[in-house]
Amino acid sequence: MTRRQFLAASTALAAQTKSRPNILFAIADDQSWLHTSAAGDPIVKTPNFDRIATSGALLTNAFSTCPGCAPSRASILTGRGIWQLEEAGTHASLFPRKFTVFPDLLEKAGYFIGLTGKGAGPTNFKDAGWPHNPAGPAFDERKAPKGNLTVNADDYAANFDEFLTKRPKSHPFFFWYGGHEPHRGYTKGSGAAAGKDPAKVKVPAFLPDTPEVRSDFLDYYQEIEYFDAHLGRMIAAIEKAGELANTLILVCADNGMSFPRSKANLYEYGIHLPAAIAWPYAVPGNRKIDDLISFRDFAPTFLEAAGLPIPAAMSGRSFLGTLKSGRPDPARTQITAGRERHSHARRDNLGYPCRALRTRQYLYIRNFAPDLWPAGDPPFYADIDNGPSKTVVVNRNDKFHDLALAKRPAEELYDIVKDPACLHNLALNPAHTRTAADLRERLETVLKSEGDPRILGTGSIFDSYPRYSPMRPELGGFAEEGKYNPAFTPKAK
Repeated sequence: MTRRQFLAASTALAAQTKSRPNILFAIADDQSWLHTSAAGDPIVKTPNFDRIATSGALLTNAFSTCPGCAPSRASILTGRGIWQLEEAGTHASLFPRKFTVFPDLLEKAGYFIGLTGKGAGPTNFKDAGWPHNPAGPAFDERKAPKGNLTVNADDYAANFDEFLTKRPKSHPFFFWYGGHEPHRGYTKGSGAAAGKDPAKVKVPAFLPDTPEVRSDFLDYYQEIEYFDAHLGRMIAAIEKAGELANTLILVCADNGMSFPRSKANLYEYGIHLPAAIAWPYAVPGNRKIDDLISFRDFAPTFLEAAGLPIPAAMSGRSFLGTLKSGRPDPARTQITAGRERHSHARRDNLGYPCRALRTRQYLYIRNFAPDLWPAGDPPFYADIDNGPSKTVVVNRNDKFHDLALAKRPAEELYDIVKDPACLHNLALNPAHTRTAADLRERLETVLKSEGDPRILGTGSIFDSYPRYSPMRPELGGFAEEGKYNPAFTPKAK
């Protein structure tokens, strides 16, 4: 193709895509659904998340397909469940090139795409043949001045500005803002130093209410606010360019907060996540949408908004119709989630395989290996990120220790309406036998229809996938050669 032909084709494509929305996808790292001011948290301030919720809709029942970052992000990119993704459905393995990701489809349709911060990952995409991270080409050159928080060095908003300067003006854009916050570690005492009141912390019922835990929450809130501040600068840049009305902005997190019994767990605080979406040109504002929405639904929603066909391989379902109409979708009666390996937390690099089905009232969990330790082998419990709250829990000898660390039965059932902290397992309660049987059957039906190796008897394939990301020493657990890492040492009881 000659240069003249290329320019003509580019101009034609730009004209075709002129009416399509820009898309900004902002994803925090480890944040549970209650911890925004829009959701009513009395301490954390998220004015920019709140602005998106007010301009469009707050998604009150949005759920990740996995309580761990790499599989969750792979699911978002592909519009599929983690058990449909082979190596990409586990942590720190390959991301097979054969899977279609929505940023590629947008780029082929004329979108200018880019990424700052954390995209797909941790995952090995290079050895799988990807030219760049599956979320898009990286824009990470600009760095932020070092402040008093333990945050990533990237100046996310400045990198977005750089992205906008390189974008062909006639083309719509897709940009993935992947903050590394509020992932641990935190600057201890930063929340209190900023004037946050520990007395206002709403400590979940599965954690001990101690000064250390309350202070830990304040530090976590500081990093949520840091993520939100960069989001605000990006919104301002779009507004300055006069393109806010036709920009679809979706803000969420990849999995729940980095506290015991949250991240890496299929309980509410692990998979129920903050989400808000706005597109002023097409979506009415100031609404709450209570439909059960899975994060695998994001990709088909973006594609439909862009006027593109949704690949048959995507098992997620667009919710653009609900956004535009404001009417509940009666078909959204359940979501499914699961997990395999998280960190290198057990001998032989074994994961903790489990699946879940969540309805409006109940959460049903199937643990496929109840003989394993759910948080990783003691005494390090490496599937929980190190921090003050973990230290408090590990060194107790009470219900809080057992809730986070003890082995779990093959089946769990919780009434989320009455018990959002997931404290009371109803699976063996005779009064809930029928409910448990119904949810078990519904979960198995989905898993079989989607070819989940765990339900089909070949689940050990997940444990065979190589782990490419080395164990972060600060997390403890096993070193790669199979010896314990002494970085985290609980007190002797």
